[in-house]
Amino acid sequence: QVQLVESGGGLVQAGGSLRLSCAASGRTFSSYALGWFRQAPGKEREFVAAISWSGANTYYADSVKGRFTISRDNAKNTVYLQMNSLKPEDTAVYYCAVDSGSGTYYSPYAYDYWGQGTQVTVSS
Repeated sequence: QVQLVESGGGLVQAGGSLRLSCAASGRTFSSYALGWFRQAPGKEREFVAAISWSGANTYYADSVKGRFTISRDNAKNTVYLQMNSLKPEDTAVYYCAVDSGSGTYYSPYAYDYWGQGTQVTVSS
């Protein structure tokens, strides 16, 4: 079992930045990969970024590549999502999740534990 708690969301103007955090407890944090997803009203949950257990490998959706950075601190049991140059279309609830190990890091079905989400709103 893994418990995840996201924080750091809020309201920001277009072009601004936010850093999301996801604190994990339960299973050994350094034993699993993690991902960030987002879901806007009326839309399906979509992949944003993922990071391997060691942090050596990272993956991004094309829509956020070059603007968002995923990182992790295994000593603090925390994964981060640094979001720069935010756009109104980034508005969504952001979720962190634990990868089940299937290898399909871009699919929400590959994740078996989820946080409650944190709202990010970008105004134009």
